[in-house]
Amino acid sequence: MKKTILFSLAFAITFCFGFAFKSLVTTGSNDNPKLKRATGIGGIFFKCKDPKKVREWYQTHLGMNTNQYGAVFEWYQGADSTKKGFSQWSPFSEKTKYFEPSTKEFMINYRVENLETLVEELKKEGVTVTDTLEKYDYGKFVHIMDIEGNKIELWEANDVEYEKLGVQMGSKTTK
Repeated sequence: MKKTILFSLAFAITFCFGFAFKSLVTTGSNDNPKLKRATGIGGIFFKCKDPKKVREWYQTHLGMNTNQYGAVFEWYQGADSTKKGFSQWSPFSEKTKYFEPSTKEFMINYRVENLETLVEELKKEGVTVTDTLEKYDYGKFVHIMDIEGNKIELWEANDVEYEKLGVQMGSKTTK
């Protein structure tokens, strides 16, 4: 059950809010000054009373290609315009526990590089890591908490495998 939920959320996360974001690069600590941190938005998740109706509303009024997880935005990466990238948009039930321990109504997924190294740096910096790193064909995931108690999902994407998964599911992206 947990793997199904994590799979669903991971899939949903990556298919969100995908406009061709320029890479956001912050410098690492003095130990690793070239370590990239967040490179873009991987997804936007929010709580709502009726996720199905919300998906339908966005499909009707904003033309988003929605599926049972939300919508996936397809874009091309700024560093290499021949490579696709994906971001996930997902409405969740207002009763979801996936955002815990945060009590907030939203969660943002950030695309990152070298997630395992980044997690070690974040731990050294005193950042709360709420779970263990999960690995799937389409990427690696972990959750952290920001200074105001917002749960953040970090995703080291494998966009080639992510696209294959979407095709296998018969999902259409929003371009």
